[in-house]
Amino acid sequence: MSMQPATTDSSLSPSTVPLVVGTQPVHRFTVDKYHRMIETGILAENDRVELLDGWILEESPIGPPDATCVSLIIEALQHMLPAGCCIRAQVPITLATGEPEPDVTVVRGGIRDYRDHHPYGADVALVIEVADSPLQFDRLQKRPQYAAAGIPEYWIVNLIDRCLEVYADPIADGDYQRRHVVAASGSVELHIAGQSAGKISVADLLP
Repeated sequence: MSMQPATTDSSLSPSTVPLVVGTQPVHRFTVDKYHRMIETGILAENDRVELLDGWILEESPIGPPDATCVSLIIEALQHMLPAGCCIRAQVPITLATGEPEPDVTVVRGGIRDYRDHHPYGADVALVIEVADSPLQFDRLQKRPQYAAAGIPEYWIVNLIDRCLEVYADPIADGDYQRRHVVAASGSVELHIAGQSAGKISVADLLP
């Protein structure tokens, strides 16, 4: 999805240096301020935006390949999850400096456990993004955020090259120690809470 930062006159922290676009300064939002914008109706439920590292980003419409891929991922995962986990699709998770909306998230607990808050990084076992044109955005912008939150694994279903990129073992500097690419003809081990839940064929995830 193509995303652009929205301008605002709020701030993230004293250490934040505003980005200047033309003559207008661009500031970042805290998660609390972002929530207040939603609560007061400044951002409506049908506004397709997400908060990433303090920036409010506008999301592009979801195309048929992306939507199909998300449905295929859910279909592949739902019978493999151990008890005490559930799947969420295209809804927020709350991190320290953002509230992204991954295409698919596997979280600990049941659906009703999140009726009054979104999952935090510690609740998330796996994040999956479906990427075509915004491939570099998912690699370079979203990956550090998920790693910094301590999310154990991050998958990118790469629709351009028809493969799966797997990132695992987050480290403190906001990246993952391990990365490997699995071709459409291969399979990937699904790990939940450090335990194997079985193997998934990459072809089953691709539209």
